[in-house]
Amino acid sequence: MYDIIIIGAGPAGISAAIYGKSRGKRILMLERGQVGGLIGTVSTVTHYTAIMKEESGKTFAERMKEQALSAGVEIRYEKVTETKFMGKIKKVVTDKESYECKTVILANGGSGRMLGIPGENLKGVRLNAPKDGPDYKGKNIYIIGGADGAVKEAIYLAGIAEKVTIVCVEDELVCIQEFKDKVAALHNIEIMPHSSLTAVYGNERVEELEFTDNKTGKKQIVKDAECGVFVYAGIVPNTQIYAELKLENGYIPVDELMQTEIPGVFAAGDICVKKVRQVATAVADGAIAGIQAAAMC
Repeated sequence: MYDIIIIGAGPAGISAAIYGKSRGKRILMLERGQVGGLIGTVSTVTHYTAIMKEESGKTFAERMKEQALSAGVEIRYEKVTETKFMGKIKKVVTDKESYECKTVILANGGSGRMLGIPGENLKGVRLNAPKDGPDYKGKNIYIIGGADGAVKEAIYLAGIAEKVTIVCVEDELVCIQEFKDKVAALHNIEIMPHSSLTAVYGNERVEELEFTDNKTGKKQIVKDAECGVFVYAGIVPNTQIYAELKLENGYIPVDELMQTEIPGVFAAGDICVKKVRQVATAVADGAIAGIQAAAMC
């Protein structure tokens, strides 16, 4: 029996764990992949208060993990398959074990959105910038998406690739001005506006790309057998297993104390209904959820 079970070890979950543990609670954190969540996979972490110079997602995640373990937080790497939240005792089932707790915090964020196009699963598509980027040194890279996350990775990859093409559905980039200015200063980044990647062709790996102009409907086939395609088309909240909760467009509604409609069940970070999804807001959500969950135990 745990006081608090936290599902997800991203910034929100780690923050909740540290605050809950500081209040003397017995905490179990369940993570299906690696500590850090999506932020742990990015090339650089920007704008968060007191980050180190040239902070990468990897270094940021490593320091989060070290802090949690130093605080005495128990982390188990298991995939949650079922949850039962009704009643005073909550039950969480994983692919390895079954656990019970007094309160639970849902902080398992979201997963990268699929494009749903032919050939999306070919090798060379849906790559990760810091992990796969070096494999495309001197080659062409296509970034699918024009928001902050996509453009930030494009800027990073421009230092590796021969050419980076940002494919965005809008007429122009929809990122912050800082990133727009950096793109404008780089000679090897090209923007393909109001366009979408609509198909990928090849045997085992990408050989040809089909782009569609969203205004005219005109299709363009680009042959580029050595290119890499990095997709940043938003996220899908990881809420599919929470059958007892009412959702809004897949996200979990919470109040100002990060409580859901079910007593003793909290949610924090990107998985929640909210307007701003940043590391800073995830950490704040986690702190509130951790403090409030501990107060109920």
